[in-house]
Amino acid sequence: MANYMHWFIRSRLKTRQLLLLVALAEHGNIHKASQSLSMTQPAASKLLKDLEDALEVSLFDRLPRGMRPTWYGETMIRHARVALGSLNQAHDELEAAKAGQFGQVYVGAISSPGLALMPPAVAMVKLEHPNLQIALQIESSDILIERLNQGKLDILVARLFAQHDKSQLRYEMLSDEAVCAIARPGHPLLSMHAPSLHDAVNMGWIIPPDGSVLRHRFDLMFQEVGLQTPVNVIETGSLMFTTKMLQQSDMISVVATDVARYYADHGLLAILPMSLPCQMDAFGIITRRDRLLSPAAKVMLRALKTAAMSVYGKQLEQTADEAFSSSLRRP
Repeated sequence: MANYMHWFIRSRLKTRQLLLLVALAEHGNIHKASQSLSMTQPAASKLLKDLEDALEVSLFDRLPRGMRPTWYGETMIRHARVALGSLNQAHDELEAAKAGQFGQVYVGAISSPGLALMPPAVAMVKLEHPNLQIALQIESSDILIERLNQGKLDILVARLFAQHDKSQLRYEMLSDEAVCAIARPGHPLLSMHAPSLHDAVNMGWIIPPDGSVLRHRFDLMFQEVGLQTPVNVIETGSLMFTTKMLQQSDMISVVATDVARYYADHGLLAILPMSLPCQMDAFGIITRRDRLLSPAAKVMLRALKTAAMSVYGKQLEQTADEAFSSSLRRP
């Protein structure tokens, strides 16, 4: 702690300097950044100069038409976002406590565990702590990890890829993700004993957008059996649109098996008896190593690990801190 205090005192770091760093990163212009913070441009320039003098580095390159973060600036901006996010979280927790609530946790998940894992985990949390507020976002792994790094999410159930910086991420694998083809009940392919990709290649497909992991695997599975990728396609990441479009046409889509089972169990769509040489990468629970979880987030993490046993048959270790959090009650 002494080293941290020494750093803060020596630099005279101000919250407004952190806000200015983030505003400059977003606007790339000190005039617009100062306007967004309701301060004068000279005041913003002095705040930035004082910080650069204290750090003894240049945080931004001054360009003819704006400002660009240096390597040092990128480092400070990243940590400024985390620090401001933590301060916002502290404020939210205090306000929730004053209102008689237990707190709030921000969780992100990709679609498959969003349907299979999150409902039982959330139900478990609500049973023990009905006043704990849960904010859930369903997005792609790339978007979720970016928001986790920005301090906008506490816990993820998502994938890690080669391009992600894993140095400050804690990852606990949950499950591989199988995929299957779905179509409307009564689709012609359902009458076949074992339809293949050869039977479906010329049909219309609703597929994920270009650049997504599932889209890449979709294209590869046709190439692996010597077929051209289907040309009669609709690209979308919207499950609601996909559901409606499949119900009123003979198109086919490829989705995670957990998602397909949900549709089939509710009679909305049917799983085609088609073997797909396509497998998604494993996903797991992701948190930041360099960020302490709030009491509410610890309760959510414990529930996710407990629910994972029944959903995926995966036994994840409960830390002493997580086990203790299960006994917490609202203030």
